[in-house]
Amino acid sequence: MSRRTIAIAAALSVLALGSPLIIANANPVANHYFFQGTIKYNQGNYQEAIVDFNKAVELNPLDAQIFYNRGLAKYYLEDNLGAVDDFTKAIELDPLDADSYDMRGNAKSLAGDDKGALADYNKAVELNPRQIYFYMNRALTKIDLEDYQGAITDLTKALEISSAEPDDLITHSDAYYNRGNAREKLNDLDGACSDWRKAAEVDPEYKEPAELVRLRC
Repeated sequence: MSRRTIAIAAALSVLALGSPLIIANANPVANHYFFQGTIKYNQGNYQEAIVDFNKAVELNPLDAQIFYNRGLAKYYLEDNLGAVDDFTKAIELDPLDADSYDMRGNAKSLAGDDKGALADYNKAVELNPRQIYFYMNRALTKIDLEDYQGAITDLTKALEISSAEPDDLITHSDAYYNRGNAREKLNDLDGACSDWRKAAEVDPEYKEPAELVRLRC
């Protein structure tokens, strides 16, 4: 089974309070609700954050960041279709924002639309080919679609990019673990065992790969 914690990590890493340009041009009352909603989001009060983001959208309906942040709040409340709608609006307003495509892909995947998710991850990678989470999220969807070789390619790319961040245990352990799963599906048990051992070595707290090594290797 693939581990999907990376989608959450990606979302948390891109939540922003808005750019100076947006702040300079926006309604100051909209800014107030936007910042207030973002603070509540960061505190885990997603439903209350949505209330503030709703007010911000009413006052400033052309700010992609508001829709993006509201989409994140809906995503964590498991309102996947609502999140898709908000990320779609964010993309309409800012079609070059790779993070919006990635998060829409995450929401589509959880809603059962793997092909739609794959299309969004492809666009995210096209816009930002150095973001490891895009490759990892796309790899998980490829595993769901039984494109195991494609998943291996993406996870290998993620590991190559993340090699400059040796302390990122979650990224490395997930990539090795999921690549091992994909290799097992292709009957490459030696390669799978090698990846599972590496995942367990990188993150000793990660129980699944160690258990797979015990049972399968």
